[in-house]
Amino acid sequence: MTTTADTRTLVTGGARPPMRRRRKFRWGPVGRFVGLALIVLAFLGPIVWMVLASFKLNVQIYDPTKAFLFDPTLENYGTVFDPRRGNYLVYIWNSFFVAFMATALSLVLAVPAAYAMSRFMMNKSAMVVLLARIIPGVSLLVPWYFIFAQLKMTGGYLPLILSHMFVSLPLILYIMMSFFDQLPEELEESAQVDGLTAIGAFFRITLPLSVPGIATATILSFIFSWNNFMFALVLSGNATKTLPVAIFDFIGYASIDWGALMAASVVVTTPIMLIALFTQRYIVTGLTAGATKG
Repeated sequence: MTTTADTRTLVTGGARPPMRRRRKFRWGPVGRFVGLALIVLAFLGPIVWMVLASFKLNVQIYDPTKAFLFDPTLENYGTVFDPRRGNYLVYIWNSFFVAFMATALSLVLAVPAAYAMSRFMMNKSAMVVLLARIIPGVSLLVPWYFIFAQLKMTGGYLPLILSHMFVSLPLILYIMMSFFDQLPEELEESAQVDGLTAIGAFFRITLPLSVPGIATATILSFIFSWNNFMFALVLSGNATKTLPVAIFDFIGYASIDWGALMAASVVVTTPIMLIALFTQRYIVTGLTAGATKG
């Protein structure tokens, strides 16, 4: 007695029909898209909320129904730049001046030091600089304040610049060390054969080739100084107050002026975001310069 399967086999000449394979759903592209969307939301969500809140009244900020649909106002920015509450143009200048001077002095000291440590294998000196990177800055605030108070220098620009250099100088040094390690020494040797001194080869050959690394170190150092709050809170005065410390004035004992606080935060973050946006090519180039050697 033949079964249905045997009859189907005889009809098709002994060959069974091919079975259809079910396509498996791949989670790879979907997972990557979801992961990227969550990362973008985590980074841009607070920034979007900050910008929107800067155009709201405090009542609207606390109202969930006014999250996106609200009547914008510039009252918070008027409060920020109100001379009766503080001259924010002066605070912007203080932040720029301290960041510029700390970065410039750190570059003058760190770039030649990084070149010497890279070319002459000064490992012990590099370990000392690394130790300065490991020590938390908050542990030095009390000694710094005591020393500057004894020298009658508290509240001036010099203590702020020196304290920022404690972090920016090792940062620039290690970025430039990795960049100098990548540059072949044969270029300098060829320049010396042609008649240049070692210092001349450094200024005419090595330094121009190190512009991407210098740009990266400059940008990162400037961003750190611009955003620094801890050093400025302890060492600055009313005349040298920087933007991060000025923002703290909107936080009172019993209440917080969220609208003005968010408007001031926009004023602080906008220059740094623009700098990072237009110089990201140099940042990526400089940070990956020391990844490979040879």
